[in-house]
Amino acid sequence: MSVPKIINLGLPKSGTTTLATAFNAAGLRVADWMARDAKGNKVGFVGRLMYKGYFESGDPLADMADFDAYTEISVVRRGRNFWPQTDWAIIAAIRAHHPGARFLLSRRDPESHADSIRRWSNLGKTRLPDNHVPGLPQFHGQNPGEIERWIEAHINFCRHVFDGAEDFLEFDIADAHAPEKISAFTGVDLPWWGKANENENRPAEDSDGGETAPASRSAKA
Repeated sequence: MSVPKIINLGLPKSGTTTLATAFNAAGLRVADWMARDAKGNKVGFVGRLMYKGYFESGDPLADMADFDAYTEISVVRRGRNFWPQTDWAIIAAIRAHHPGARFLLSRRDPESHADSIRRWSNLGKTRLPDNHVPGLPQFHGQNPGEIERWIEAHINFCRHVFDGAEDFLEFDIADAHAPEKISAFTGVDLPWWGKANENENRPAEDSDGGETAPASRSAKA
């Protein structure tokens, strides 16, 4: 399918798996947290590959050229700590190497978003507070309001970077018109929209740091 490169700048638990599931259903090849080849074998963490491509060739998507959409691009897990959606250099390089690329910002209410992060395995309990995350340095994230402030700051960062730009769409995952807005913006018809990978207080041992979509889920939101 010939579509522009689609990069989502949303933080974890902002509906990134729902977006990945919708694009997969539309026939796009999607890199969601972990890039996989056509046989399903792991190629590498999307965030890691973006930085590898950027520093080796200048193009953050060089090692993932066959993908159409990149829906969750950060990773914080076992020494890996990459947040390209917070990095102006990565965003500018994608724009330079892929004219026509479309940038999305999936978001939700900061309070409910922060609550979901805190309840998602050990993401809010240890992985965020134990690492130097852009905008949320080590030892922050456990106190009330800190994750909320981080989320709000990232939304404002994206709004500032793309102020007035035509290659950017911010959408609330709870907006009933979100799929229509995304379709109009990307040119991709979305035959599915719902809720994928809902928070069920997954235990830490089940988590790899990203949002993994269920094998199948087609119920409409």
